[in-house]
Amino acid sequence: MKHIRLVLGIIGIITASLAAVAQQQPAPPQAPPAAGQPQAPPPGATPQAAIDSPLLRSYSTVSKARLLKPEDRNWLMIRRTYDGWGYSPLDKITPANVSRLKMVWSAKTDEVGAHQAPPLINNGVMFISTPNNQVAAYDAVKGTLLWRYKRVRPATAFVAHPSNRGLALYGDKVYYGAGEAVVVALDAKTGKEVWAKEVFDNKVRYYITLAPLAADGKILVGASGGEFGVRGYVAALDPEDGKEIWRTYTVPAPGEPGSETWPKGDHWKTGGASVWVTGNYDPDTNIAYWGTGNGGPWMGDARPGDNLYVASTVALDATTGKLKGHFQYNPNESWDWDEVSPPLLIDFRRNGREVKGLINASRSGYLWFLERTKDGPIRFVDGKPYVNQTVYRSLDPKTGRPDVDPDKKPGTGKEAQYCPGLHGGKNWPPAAYSPRTRMMYIPANNFLCSTMAGVPVTYQVGQGFTGSKGGGTQLWPGADHVGEVQAWNVDTGQKMWSHNYKMANWGPLLATGGGLVFGGGTPDQKFHAFDATTGKLLWEFETSSGVEGPPASFEVGGRQYIAVLTGWGADASGMGATVARFFPNDNPKTTAVGGAVYVFAID
Repeated sequence: MKHIRLVLGIIGIITASLAAVAQQQPAPPQAPPAAGQPQAPPPGATPQAAIDSPLLRSYSTVSKARLLKPEDRNWLMIRRTYDGWGYSPLDKITPANVSRLKMVWSAKTDEVGAHQAPPLINNGVMFISTPNNQVAAYDAVKGTLLWRYKRVRPATAFVAHPSNRGLALYGDKVYYGAGEAVVVALDAKTGKEVWAKEVFDNKVRYYITLAPLAADGKILVGASGGEFGVRGYVAALDPEDGKEIWRTYTVPAPGEPGSETWPKGDHWKTGGASVWVTGNYDPDTNIAYWGTGNGGPWMGDARPGDNLYVASTVALDATTGKLKGHFQYNPNESWDWDEVSPPLLIDFRRNGREVKGLINASRSGYLWFLERTKDGPIRFVDGKPYVNQTVYRSLDPKTGRPDVDPDKKPGTGKEAQYCPGLHGGKNWPPAAYSPRTRMMYIPANNFLCSTMAGVPVTYQVGQGFTGSKGGGTQLWPGADHVGEVQAWNVDTGQKMWSHNYKMANWGPLLATGGGLVFGGGTPDQKFHAFDATTGKLLWEFETSSGVEGPPASFEVGGRQYIAVLTGWGADASGMGATVARFFPNDNPKTTAVGGAVYVFAID
């Protein structure tokens, strides 16, 4: 994910990335269906006041109870449910009829770049967010624009990248994290701003890309900025006025639990561990699970020790913010393998017992099977590589602590090559899980390695604090592809199938009760549907840009729909350009960057 790489040019692959982006031109969405079918006019770039719509007049309040058990027909949060499954029980679109899936309507967002948010749907009202602080509401069936909000970013604001990963619905409000580290509450019926609060200090380079999480009657948010030497934290806000209720730092101060894993001095003040993907939540224990990013600086030898809670999953009490447990994937993290994706809350079977599970396909290239407990501590169960991995020689069978090959660990003045590369086996795009197949689906990239070394760096407020120089990206000898969609049985821990691309894959996944897996993520701009059991590619549709948004499914009037945002940019563009050099005959020369929303249904 690390958007700042685009700004600082730290890693060698970015040269190709920027060259590719320079060649790209925005493209409009594909032409709508035949005359007479519903479509939305291009919304334009300016805000639009709410129209008089029955959908808005009868808007359904999003209560705690509805978030705990959302109706099958709706998609009320970014992964539909708190467990992070990205699963819709709707089953009217199946392997037998998905070939008849057609576009119902599409609309330009009039923004370019990485569109990384899922549509949210509440009883026929669709909400989307885009890069550059835009939120819009549509009639989910007809495509009519109901209202649009556009926040003007201050000229002095710093945002490493303007992409946004989504919204939260709670009560009669829509909650949005503006890139300049401000959380905004909008009236869901009108799109008017109710309140806006600066949650993090943008002057020291905190910024927001994630979606807020509405849980336990609060709005939970985290911020990026680890590349600038910030100290990561998660905050909880009052949904009515934005007042901060609690704040928990992900790097402990001296004397706090975990501080002994940091060297003496002020390293903790610039330790990183920022949070840039929305956490998952267990309402039974009231614990929210968040992932944390890189340390500051990147090279672990500059901050000796394990450096809790860098590159970890942390378990936070949603009422108080108290840290109740953690699992660190990469002690003394030195590869820029930010482990910011939260684990999925999946109960699985091992050795004849049911495990209250957490499963994470991590940046390190390992698939981790963990156990969540009632009181918060996280226990290791199992772990194995899901892509080619050269750094870990083994895992401790009791703790899961990796045995690291020192030759594969970069340091200050020490260059090392390691696999997977710094973008990881899976980056921020979320995996999905289907209780119907008991498989977890992973958007992976395999056979890419990085070369990196550390350089001395001194912290200065607002300046880059990575202390690294890149030696580029290499392809594993003999590799014939990079992108993969993988399926793993959570009970046996075995891979069941893989669909391979000779392109990069940055496509979040959706699993459905109809036995399908949907996802985009390839620079050829296609949106795909796979048989969830076999992995067979059953359907694809070429959109106006690359699909980085998580798909969603909803139902209105007895008809099931699939919705997704398209819009290419950020690290997907950079990796796409790199992979295109390795497989020039199997990758498009350019990928359009114009954003749009698409809605599909069976013809």
